[in-house]
Amino acid sequence: MTISSALNAGVAGLNANATRLASISDNIANSGTFGYKRAATEFESLVLTHAPNAGSYAAGGVRSLSSRLIDERGALVSTANALDLAVSGRGMLPVAKSADAASGNQSLMMTTTGAFRPDANGVLRTASGLVLLGWPADGNGTVPSMPRDTTAGLKPVVINANQQAGDPTSTMTLGVTLPATATAAGAEGDELPLTVEYFGNLGTSETLEISFTPTVPTAGSSNEWTMVITDSAQDGAVIGEYTLVFDDTRDGGGTLSSVTTVSGGDYDPVTGTLDLEVAGGPLAMTIGKPGEAGGLTQLSDDFIPTGITKNGSPVGTLMQVEVDENGFLQATYDTGFTKTLYQIPLVDVPNLNGLNALNNQTYEMSPNSGAFFLWTAGEGPSGSVVGYAREGSTTDVAGELTSLIQTQRAYSSNAKVIQTVDEMLQETTNIKR
Repeated sequence: MTISSALNAGVAGLNANATRLASISDNIANSGTFGYKRAATEFESLVLTHAPNAGSYAAGGVRSLSSRLIDERGALVSTANALDLAVSGRGMLPVAKSADAASGNQSLMMTTTGAFRPDANGVLRTASGLVLLGWPADGNGTVPSMPRDTTAGLKPVVINANQQAGDPTSTMTLGVTLPATATAAGAEGDELPLTVEYFGNLGTSETLEISFTPTVPTAGSSNEWTMVITDSAQDGAVIGEYTLVFDDTRDGGGTLSSVTTVSGGDYDPVTGTLDLEVAGGPLAMTIGKPGEAGGLTQLSDDFIPTGITKNGSPVGTLMQVEVDENGFLQATYDTGFTKTLYQIPLVDVPNLNGLNALNNQTYEMSPNSGAFFLWTAGEGPSGSVVGYAREGSTTDVAGELTSLIQTQRAYSSNAKVIQTVDEMLQETTNIKR
């Protein structure tokens, strides 16, 4: 009966618009919630089949379909805390519930933003209990290769406030000008000493004692020096002895001509480095390439250390941590030394809108989302990690209020349909009277 179908269609319209009203109210309520993804309710018509040319129409009504628009991105809002994190572009931060992370059996959850702070144990977590996950770096600050299709390598990110670390010296550049007059006939031939500090594996201060002894000929100039390097950490043992010959031509005067290894690590003319072995391990000392300015030179009549640079630092106390755009969590110490502690990957799935939405702006895998992959931020389709920022809500309040008016009108119209059907049925009942 067409009147009954009209009544059913009106009831279906009330239910559908009530569902849309619920999603609108949720969106408006979360217009100030960081990381909130708005919900959308769409309508689909239901058509009842009937015989062609039957002269009557049966109303099927409407049904509602609600979904969370997870692939939409909110505007980034700057903050004053380095561990307020957001994702600019595609991808999500890997997180887990604090209880799961503590047990070591964390199930992967995802969020696009979070205000992470260290708890009493140094674990980075949000106020709602979401623990940030990452790949830990080794002692050298290098993140090893990790599997990208499993959570096996992910660990809770832990920052110890009283953490100390040292940075051993592994490279050094030696810039020294030796006096050309010292290799001329009649020169005194005195040894020229130079002391250079470096830092050991335990943050201790060690020294390299470097001596330059000229070769004095009976006539003319030899332009030759003997360089001996000793290591204080090895009780003054000689770790390298080299014969240096300098160019005295017009085009290359003063630059190295050749370096001959007497003992110790080899000299590489391509890079201009000596491969020394100090107590803590290998140390590459750059003294310059043959024929090129810089490094060791022989000019004029003065002994001048022109520039000595090296990496490494003594033991320092942790001052602050920051996450760069590629997701590397960098620790800065009071000695100026920086070290990578973790890498925060970005999680991506083929269908973001197919994820299951959970509380606290988190999401989990579902059959509709597809399998996840862990990307290095800034690579492939993934976006970048932004510190000092939170992602704002995707709710457009003006648009939601407009939809609210439309929904209210549609609900009233469907109620009017029910009222009209009721009056028509009443008229039909009155025919008997």
